[in-house]
Amino acid sequence: MWTTTATRTAYENPWIRVREDQVVRPDGRPGLYGVVEVRSPAVFVVPVTAAGEVVLVTVDRYTTGRATPEVPAGGSDGEDLLEAARRELREETGLAAASWRPIGAVDSLNGVAAAPGQVYLATDLTEVGGRETEAEGITDVRRVPWAELVAMIGRGEVTDNETLGALMLAVVALDRVRTQGPSSPAGAGRSAA
Repeated sequence: MWTTTATRTAYENPWIRVREDQVVRPDGRPGLYGVVEVRSPAVFVVPVTAAGEVVLVTVDRYTTGRATPEVPAGGSDGEDLLEAARRELREETGLAAASWRPIGAVDSLNGVAAAPGQVYLATDLTEVGGRETEAEGITDVRRVPWAELVAMIGRGEVTDNETLGALMLAVVALDRVRTQGPSSPAGAGRSAA
């Protein structure tokens, strides 16, 4: 069990606080732990079209120096989480959804951050405009069939861990998991003619 013996704020702004804690580690030794606290929970939206495609945005990320395909997401900025999810979907894709379903909670970078989030499944999509892609750093919005999405993940094209977690929750929520028994060698169990 971790024990905090002292804490100080190393940095803060309206969105995050960086805390430095003096701790006693589970093994009893003293230590120092840095924690990033996100001020408002994040929301992650998995928009699924009537054709069964997932809407992804490609975001130019300052932190990594590259653009990555992701689900629409962002901070709730203190507002109701569902309202924040609706706002993020519209701002990042120009879409609105008639059906919303919370499908799970996530913790981002929980080894260094206290950054909770909520994942929503959004369906019955319609174009409403209002995309703010330039301000958001979004370079592309596209609809991806599940088979292609799985192939993208397999090729290492989807590296955003929050997106991967949100997609896994959507797979479970949509009952897209196929249970199969162990593989058997070709021809096993057949009788010779």
